[in-house]
Amino acid sequence: MNARLDRRSGTPGRAARPGPPGARPDRPRQVVAASKGTVPPGLPERLYLLAFDPSTGKVANRSRLGLLLNAAALTDLHLAGRLTDEDGRVIAATGPTSSPIAEHLLAEIQAGGRKRWKHWIERRARHAVPRVRDELERGQLIKVEAYRRFGIFPAERITLRQPLVRRQLLQAATDTLRPARLVTRVDLRDAALVVLAATGELKPVLSKEQRKQDKERLAQLAVRIGPVIPALRKAIQAQNAAHSSGG
Repeated sequence: MNARLDRRSGTPGRAARPGPPGARPDRPRQVVAASKGTVPPGLPERLYLLAFDPSTGKVANRSRLGLLLNAAALTDLHLAGRLTDEDGRVIAATGPTSSPIAEHLLAEIQAGGRKRWKHWIERRARHAVPRVRDELERGQLIKVEAYRRFGIFPAERITLRQPLVRRQLLQAATDTLRPARLVTRVDLRDAALVVLAATGELKPVLSKEQRKQDKERLAQLAVRIGPVIPALRKAIQAQNAAHSSGG
């Protein structure tokens, strides 16, 4: 992969994560030493960190990031066996999840009945960005500061708190696309992150040239990920159409 893969990041302290579903309510949150470079277990949290561009202090493609984060949570649940596909509709099963974000979505799916993957990708997508951001802030992986742009407009400034975490994720993306690695031997979660980033055109991860260069390999990886990626493409196309028509 070429030099367009960003290696810059920030610095964290300690990351906290809840216990698995079914744990005693009074059980304290598990504290993980993020100072050792612990990558968050959830795909939504990982994707947010990859989407963040330290050079600008902003996340890329903010307008579609919510769709990508919901798709990441669905992929998380699908790879863990918590979700299955039945004639294009999502079937939920009980069991542990990798992050509070995925757990929240799983609860909605269990309560919402059998709907198509695209429905859940679009479901409250605009709320997914602050939800994942807040989880990363609680885990001390990012720092969020409120301020007023030009002294008038409310805005937020985000900084990464640990360089190693984002660097590890970017290195995994680089390794995933190496031609020498068999597609069938690539870790599915690493493959999912790269395919999600490519589908959402996240430039901090993959440039346009890289997406074009690795188009065939990305397509092969997408097949291994399952039904979420085709549904994500449809959701993005629908969003683009709505924006074009002024909707």
